[in-house]
Amino acid sequence: MTTATGRIALFIPSFSDGGVEKQMVALAGGFAQAGYPTDFLTRPGELPYLDRLDPAVQLIRLPAARNAQREATIDYLRTQRPLVLMSAKGKDDLLALDARDAAKNAAGGTRVFLRCGIHLSSRPKMVSRNPLRGLWHRWRLRRLYARPDGVICVSDGVADDLAQLTGFARARIAVIRNPTISAGFDARLAEPLDDPWFAPGAPPVILGAGSLAPVKHFEVLIEAAAALMRTRELRLVILGEGKERARLEALAGSLGIRDRVRLPGFVGNVLPWMRRAAVFVLSSEREGSPNVVTEALACGTPVVATDCPSGPREILDGGRFGPLIPIGDAAAMQRAIAAVLDAPLPAATLQSAIAEYTLPRACAGYLRAFGLAG
Repeated sequence: MTTATGRIALFIPSFSDGGVEKQMVALAGGFAQAGYPTDFLTRPGELPYLDRLDPAVQLIRLPAARNAQREATIDYLRTQRPLVLMSAKGKDDLLALDARDAAKNAAGGTRVFLRCGIHLSSRPKMVSRNPLRGLWHRWRLRRLYARPDGVICVSDGVADDLAQLTGFARARIAVIRNPTISAGFDARLAEPLDDPWFAPGAPPVILGAGSLAPVKHFEVLIEAAAALMRTRELRLVILGEGKERARLEALAGSLGIRDRVRLPGFVGNVLPWMRRAAVFVLSSEREGSPNVVTEALACGTPVVATDCPSGPREILDGGRFGPLIPIGDAAAMQRAIAAVLDAPLPAATLQSAIAEYTLPRACAGYLRAFGLAG
């Protein structure tokens, strides 16, 4: 029987512009620098963050069409025979497992790992008003998670939720923190930011970042900021793009703060913005392990976050490194932001919160989970 090589393949054909993509690019470089041949399988096109991919990583472009991606992945497994194929996003999990099964005889033992970065039971389809719809999705998840060789989660809360929802044994789930602090972090942090709102002497800036989607609840952040602006000279910047843009801009206008709110769109490097912000605010209704929170802390920037399932509480150590507030509560958010602005924690204290979120620690954890290191 043909044996698999020591090659690691990161599988992300649904690549977009989120935090998962940044983390996987960093991990690929970490594996390659640790001496493991590493492939990065993704879709065609001009994609963000790929300029950060380590030159030692082999970038493999899959076709754009989903059916063609399946056939190309099967062919890849048959010819390259990686030891590990890790699916990085839930959209790609079934494709990875089906390709492994179709290529099994020739792949010679490739093992598929699924990486879960979201709190599954909080998704709208899992809490649908139609109980049959929720049961259907739970049944599908249980079938899906009966198939991988291993599962990796980004937080304890995500792992606990996944085990309960799918029946996958909690003891078999590896929890590995995201590699937020990776190669080039300091250089990206030091990049200049030519923006008058962040110039010395300008009013303090409240910062949010993420896709402009309903799940992020940036409308709550705008409402809280508007209340604060009645008595304080402040500005609000929300980085990201999405279908909620028009609604958020209209809300800022209706609250009379349109000239003090900006939505610059997608930004490839958020660190210079975070470094100069007075406070970073996470307003989401659900997160797995929000990279923006760990990035802000790494910059020494105070954080306010919703106590949503499941990452903020773990990162902020139950509120020790930043206030945790109820989801959707603009008044509580207003009070928390005011408290942080009046008495911010020292930067060194905030930075100490993310000691586990480094590329070397993450790589070591993944290699242990893959059975490649002790």
